[in-house]
Amino acid sequence: MTNRGHDNLASSDTLTTSEEGLPMQEQLGVTPWDVGYVQPPLVDLLTAKQLEFPTSGRALVPGCGRGYDPIFIASTLGFDTLAIDISEAAVNAANELLAKSTLPSSGKVTFKLGDFFELSESDGQYDLIYDYTFFVAIPPVMRQEWGRKMSELLKPGGFLITLIFPIDPPQDYGPPFYVRAEHYVDVLGEGWERVVDEIPERSSEPHKGRERLVVWKKL
Repeated sequence: MTNRGHDNLASSDTLTTSEEGLPMQEQLGVTPWDVGYVQPPLVDLLTAKQLEFPTSGRALVPGCGRGYDPIFIASTLGFDTLAIDISEAAVNAANELLAKSTLPSSGKVTFKLGDFFELSESDGQYDLIYDYTFFVAIPPVMRQEWGRKMSELLKPGGFLITLIFPIDPPQDYGPPFYVRAEHYVDVLGEGWERVVDEIPERSSEPHKGRERLVVWKKL
């Protein structure tokens, strides 16, 4: 996910996927969700000690893009972090960034080409899952399955961090598809506690007034 200069989404008469099944926006380099660095709300959440995260564990980042956020999660929390994406170009770029990064001995990141919906509880559950623009990238008809998969993959007591973006006027095309915070509530169902729900104090310039941070704890 690249090119921080594109703030506008593809128009409604633009194809949303390529023949290979990848977002056309990504093929064209129009990826407004990639600002080229770690998302400021994530930085503030993990460094402000607002929540008591485990001192070790496993994290999952679906739709990881170029890898800024997964590397930060592993570096800050010391988690063994799996970051996956269906874009080979994104995974390759993430691995290039990882090769230039320095992680603590307790932190590890693995970037993998793969499908979030093919992950299984039998492969192990996670202490933390981070969703930034993955929810809005999938067709809305798949959101119920997203909720079921989150419930399956997150440990009881684990945290689901959702950085909701872009909160824009309704539209009938995507990705990114139209989203509001209540859309997550609808598909997660019962068994969750909302422990953080706020407009971030710091956002990247293209995100100001267009994002919300919600953290869920699995009961």
